[in-house]
Amino acid sequence: MNFRKVSRRLHLWCSLSIGALLVLISLSGAALVYYVEIDRLLHPALDVAPQYPDWDKALATLRTAYPDKTGAWRFEVTMDNGAIPARYNNPSEKIGQGFTPMMVWLSPDGTQILRRDYWGDYLMTWLYNLHFQLLMGDTGTVIVGYLGLFSLVLLFTGLLSWWPSNGQWLKALRFKKRSAIIGLLYDWHKITGLLFLLPLLLLSLTGTMLALPAETRSILTLFSELKQPTVPKVVVTTQGNLLIVPSIAARLALTALPDAKLAWIETPTTKGGFYRIRLQAQQEPSRRFPHSYVFIDAATAQVMSIFDNTKQGATNTILGWLHPLHDGSVFGNLGKVVWLLSGFSYLLLFVLGLWRWLLKQFRSY
Repeated sequence: MNFRKVSRRLHLWCSLSIGALLVLISLSGAALVYYVEIDRLLHPALDVAPQYPDWDKALATLRTAYPDKTGAWRFEVTMDNGAIPARYNNPSEKIGQGFTPMMVWLSPDGTQILRRDYWGDYLMTWLYNLHFQLLMGDTGTVIVGYLGLFSLVLLFTGLLSWWPSNGQWLKALRFKKRSAIIGLLYDWHKITGLLFLLPLLLLSLTGTMLALPAETRSILTLFSELKQPTVPKVVVTTQGNLLIVPSIAARLALTALPDAKLAWIETPTTKGGFYRIRLQAQQEPSRRFPHSYVFIDAATAQVMSIFDNTKQGATNTILGWLHPLHDGSVFGNLGKVVWLLSGFSYLLLFVLGLWRWLLKQFRSY
């Protein structure tokens, strides 16, 4: 049995066994390419006039509105200066339900709460949980990771099944004049697969690595050490009213890591501690989820720790590229469009392949 026959059988078995699940994951992923924009369209209350965000007032508003939430709040620093997104991890009312932070959006001046929800309770985060966990929690994440590996097998076996002999490349790339629908389905399946092969390979690989972080790090650290930011020891004080405000902490962080851009501001608890400022250092590819941090003592305003992810070696660099590659943001608007179409291409490939296989089965009877 030659490699082409083996590849075709593997391709068929993988398609029939997990193809539908891969379509589900790819379609939900396609929607998530624009999940922030779609979520905003679904919630018109967030459509406010842009204004430089006032995180100081926003924190005060949150502390007043939710006095039982005495832990750390996280503010996302957006590029449009619109509504201020904030989240509170592990709210007591959601304990035991997995990752379900309370999500709050405030007016840019920080004085009004525009919306409150919980992760997983509204459409776009439900789709995220479907895409990343199949709505099955941590077990689902592992399943998705291994489905990503099967997706790689599916793509490579499809490529090997088509791979032309020497001198046959132009012929293999052309649509043939056919009258039979089985032949037309093959040509469309072939062309679709070749057009989206590279994006689908990249999406499958990065998705697998994101869903299986421990396994990914174990492999990468065989070649390069993984370095982690030094998290300061928590210093608790009862003088919460003397803690510095978020805007000062943000300014100190930008001074400590010049030319970086703010991404997230994590506040201390009401008892004190430190600010964890997440920044996009120069040459970091991810705008929303970079891996550089500055820690600021909330009581003394001293810089406690600086972690520039771009200077930490190959493993840190690779891990820093996974998210922006997987969501297409690193390629700009054009890349996001290609990623969106790639998500739908899996559906088209599955339908074309299944249709052709069913026709062949019916003809054999």
